[in-house]
Amino acid sequence: MSRPARLPSVLLALALSSSITAATAAAQYAKREDVRQFIAEMADKHGFVRKELRALFSKARFQPAIINSITPPIDPRARSWQAYRALFLTPQRIRAGVEFRERQREALARAAQLYGVPEEIVVAIIGVETEYGRNTGGYRVIDALITLAFDYPPRAEFFRGELEHFLLYARDAGIDTLALKGSYAGAIGIPQFMPGSYRRYAVDLDGDGKQDLSGSFADAIGSVANFLQAHGWETGQPVAFAAQVQGGKYRRLVDAGIKPNYRCGDLSAFGVSTSGEIRPEAPCALIELESPGEASAYLVGLTNFYVLTRYNRSSLYAAAVLELAQAVKSAYTRKGSSD
Repeated sequence: MSRPARLPSVLLALALSSSITAATAAAQYAKREDVRQFIAEMADKHGFVRKELRALFSKARFQPAIINSITPPIDPRARSWQAYRALFLTPQRIRAGVEFRERQREALARAAQLYGVPEEIVVAIIGVETEYGRNTGGYRVIDALITLAFDYPPRAEFFRGELEHFLLYARDAGIDTLALKGSYAGAIGIPQFMPGSYRRYAVDLDGDGKQDLSGSFADAIGSVANFLQAHGWETGQPVAFAAQVQGGKYRRLVDAGIKPNYRCGDLSAFGVSTSGEIRPEAPCALIELESPGEASAYLVGLTNFYVLTRYNRSSLYAAAVLELAQAVKSAYTRKGSSD
């Protein structure tokens, strides 16, 4: 989720240089001046006890593998739509998605009714994020966030904010700060929410009085739907359509980015066509899905496509979620008609 997209490769050297000193200094986080300043801010702003935070931070460990995981590859060929798609559009993941939808049909139906997000979209996000809850991450969240907050300068400000949210969440929920595990970026639970998103968008869909994204599939389902609704999901509207391009004017749309700032009715003037029925006044963007050595694929992304990129700020991610959702829906429908 809601975890940050990787940074451009121009920042690679900066990130790696920071890890050289981090390996020696990070083992004693509680003694570092930048960490002590953060602890003081948490005490002044939120009433934490400084001694308790120093004790906690003294148990945190720098994880060089986290820096390696979050640093973007130097080789641009590593960014391939076909390679990325192949990770998630597998028969096994589609079949598991159908089974997940069957098991969680009541929670999915309730979330769809409350938040207006199609069941298959929620299923696909959880399928991409954690294989339907099978792989929620093996790093201690405290280690991931401290490593990135204090030893990854390109995104230090962002991760210090997430560390702040994590400490507040742990205190409010009464959980063991050292026990909770998640992704290399500090994302938590079945839907992989960053701590800030956890505090803002997690819901108690199963009605047991707590928002549990690690142990409750219902809460995870409701929280994903709530997140998408809060970011502008348009109920009953399409997500994207396959597009064809000709000439050179379409590059202007691609270069404008993934935010839907153009009218669909103007696409033809840029050499873009699609077989889908799109409202002329609907806002859209032209998305290029590149695969080195192959022709690019193109999508006309509507508002709901952009909303998917708020969950993970990548057009490849949103396209994979959309295709997995469509595949799971088709397989689920076929299975239902044959039963």
